[in-house]
Amino acid sequence: MRPPDHQPSRRRFLDATGAMVALGLTAGCTSDAGHSGSGRASDDAEPPDAQTASAATPAPVPATGTHQAGITLPQPAQGNLLAVVADLTAAADPGPLLAELGRAVAALTAGTDARLLGLPPGDLTVTVGVGPRLVRTAGAALPGGTDLPGGTDLPRFSREQVAAGARGGDLLLQICASDALLPAVAATALLEQAGSRLRERWRQSAHRGANIPVGKSLTAPRNLLGFIDGIVGPHTAEAQQRNLWLAGPSQVAGGTIAVVRRMALDLPRFAALSVAEQEAVFGRRRTSGAPLSGGAITADPSLGAKTPDGRYLIPADAHVRRANANAVGAGLMLRRSYSTDAPAAGLLFISFQNELRTFTSTLARMDDSDALLAFTTTTATGTFLILPGFTPHRPLGSTLFP
Repeated sequence: MRPPDHQPSRRRFLDATGAMVALGLTAGCTSDAGHSGSGRASDDAEPPDAQTASAATPAPVPATGTHQAGITLPQPAQGNLLAVVADLTAAADPGPLLAELGRAVAALTAGTDARLLGLPPGDLTVTVGVGPRLVRTAGAALPGGTDLPGGTDLPRFSREQVAAGARGGDLLLQICASDALLPAVAATALLEQAGSRLRERWRQSAHRGANIPVGKSLTAPRNLLGFIDGIVGPHTAEAQQRNLWLAGPSQVAGGTIAVVRRMALDLPRFAALSVAEQEAVFGRRRTSGAPLSGGAITADPSLGAKTPDGRYLIPADAHVRRANANAVGAGLMLRRSYSTDAPAAGLLFISFQNELRTFTSTLARMDDSDALLAFTTTTATGTFLILPGFTPHRPLGSTLFP
């Protein structure tokens, strides 16, 4: 993670470029060494390696539309993520900056931006959000002043060790791709586009585990603790309209609210538990993901189910009980959680919901007695209004910053 006051530099961009070129040359030499004869592919045939790469390139995800990409699309989510949190400098005008970033996102995901350095964009997505300070500024500029969704800062919770530079922020770039090289290349291009108008706070690279089927056409990854992560959520269009997308005011319609939290995990202490003890922490089977109350992975946990001697099948402090939406009395969150290995083994938790209360009420209830939280320490945190989708005729951010 870069220090909070470190500015994006052309030297760093060129260093990254050189490293990728060197990597490409190394791969090319290895490939050529495998050919017989002169070691060159015939002039009139595509090399087999190129055919394989072309076949493996994932389908592109449109950047424009009613909603931004990188939330519900693609499904399943890409394997690699880079989150960058930054502040606007005092002289920066958010409207023109966001419009420029939107055009750069469209060019990068379409593969027409030279700053991709020849890499095919594949399923690259960039999701852009703005922090509460900017949302409050935009709301105050409306006639009569308006409190817009996304204008509330996250409260502080227990088990946080967050430096000042890792709390809050004006801008979120969530960059995802199946190709592990693309997030860093796209981030470099976007930060160069912003220039001196942005000051980076912190960034985090993360990766998803293997996808496990959890229902009809739905999958979820395993986390570093070995459990399937993200089973419950608004997975249907109806549930997403109810829990995910903002319906109004018009300035934010089609957007959503993101919560981003980086957490270190105490893996050695969790691994020292027996499998039964680990399952009691989560309230689910480690192998299958099924709730301890029985049924398939998609079954609703039966919070009242007991053993013949009167013990709850799902312990009172199990994660699935403390975070259960019905018990909390809040909506569902759509999660795009990724595992991290630096600066510490942990989790980059990203949730999307149309009310911040969905997250804060859930975490407040977990904070009381959730067994899982005993193995976590939050080191970075923030909430962002994910802007509505954009088109060539409706620039990114133009509904909020006309």
